Amino acid sequence: MSLTSFDPKEIEQRMRASLEALKRELQGLRTGRASAHLLDTVQVNVYGSRMPINQVATVTVPEPRMISVQVWDKGNVQSVDKAIREANLGVNPVVDGTMIRLPIPAPTAERRQELAKQAHKYAEAHRVAVRNVRREGMDLLKKLEKDGKMGEDDHRANSTKVQELTDKLIKEIDQTLQAKEAEIHKV
Repeated sequence: MSLTSFDPKEIEQRMRASLEALKRELQGLRTGRASAHLLDTVQVNVYGSRMPINQVATVTVPEPRMISVQVWDKGNVQSVDKAIREANLGVNPVVDGTMIRLPIPAPTAERRQELAKQAHKYAEAHRVAVRNVRREGMDLLKKLEKDGKMGEDDHRANSTKVQELTDKLIKEIDQTLQAKEAEIHKV
């Protein structure tokens, strides 16, 4: 933390940013229902650079088990198709002119386990990120007390606040993970 004063709101904001990032990552996991978020992480090589798919095409969900990608420039269709295939999303794109259709098959039991493992990895990475913010906050409190800018009682009270925030955010991460697991294992 590059702060010289302790701000619990900033610490909470940084922890919440990690929770929001986890939610975005979990949206990209395919659970058997079509979601435009499945393609959020796909980067397409066009015009000499890598761009998110939503900057070269319109992604829609016309039915529960289908995603449609309407490519704006006919010359980019192959690049978009290649990017989707290389993203290893477990879907098989079907090209029809400038439209790419992605039928979403129901995941197998093995694929559901892989998705659950991936969700656990994402959640653990974000738990670690929250704990790192906690550690930075605690280090700042120790430094402020050592430098005489904060009393021992304030240090203890603020340390308790940081720990409570950490526990709260870790619990929210766990709840988000449980909800995603339930969605993955739902038939």
